[in-house]
Amino acid sequence: MLKISDSVYFKLKTKHGLCEPENDIIEAFSNMTGGTLIDIREEHQSDPPTEWFVAETNKGLKLKVCFINKNGEIHIRTAYPANEDEIRIYEKYK
Repeated sequence: MLKISDSVYFKLKTKHGLCEPENDIIEAFSNMTGGTLIDIREEHQSDPPTEWFVAETNKGLKLKVCFINKNGEIHIRTAYPANEDEIRIYEKYK
């Protein structure tokens, strides 16, 4: 089950420009071709760990999706159009 808090949902729409955040994220999960990576940066540490991936929506937008898998629920931390560095890192380590 996908969980997006109200504050994250608001940020996805206003800051990251996702018109339909939940649909975009579900499409990215559905279109994911590799595994997920663990965010090891100190400022992003969480328990359970924050995972992320880059995948396209059905409209061809490459999204970076960051989430926590907690007791079978996917809690979205953020999602936004991936930059070239994020795409390169994901492609290298997925």
